[in-house]
Amino acid sequence: MPDQARPEGPTTLIGVTSPTFETASWARRVVALLVDWLASTLVVILIIQDAYFETGSRGSFLVLGVYVVESALLTALVGGSFGKLATRLRVVRVDGDPRPIGLLQALMRSVLIALVIPPLVYRPDGRGLHDILAGSATVDLQTWRRLAGR
Repeated sequence: MPDQARPEGPTTLIGVTSPTFETASWARRVVALLVDWLASTLVVILIIQDAYFETGSRGSFLVLGVYVVESALLTALVGGSFGKLATRLRVVRVDGDPRPIGLLQALMRSVLIALVIPPLVYRPDGRGLHDILAGSATVDLQTWRRLAGR
């Protein structure tokens, strides 16, 4: 799936602003999510070890919790989860400000991603419901550098 181009200026649909820059493809975002999920699973296995593999284990819920915390903290601090950073993606503010989104926005965004449905509901500009509600957009590293003036 090609990246979504935004040659036109910001538009609103029921008060929702569209970014004026290119957002990352869904394929790259899915790869980043898989990297995050694998890393979160490995962290849980390192902590609870064999208990992760036992029938009825709460390991899956712990993976979800580790993912939400890791994703929210890293997104608020450095602009992307471990998976996004590893796949050269960044989360920026929808207005084009390259600074990381706030911690509460990042936490809400991560919880919504963990609920699965919000990322599946998306706009033509490539942003899912989690990005729309958080006022964010996912971009590749090249777009982030351009936004940051680097």
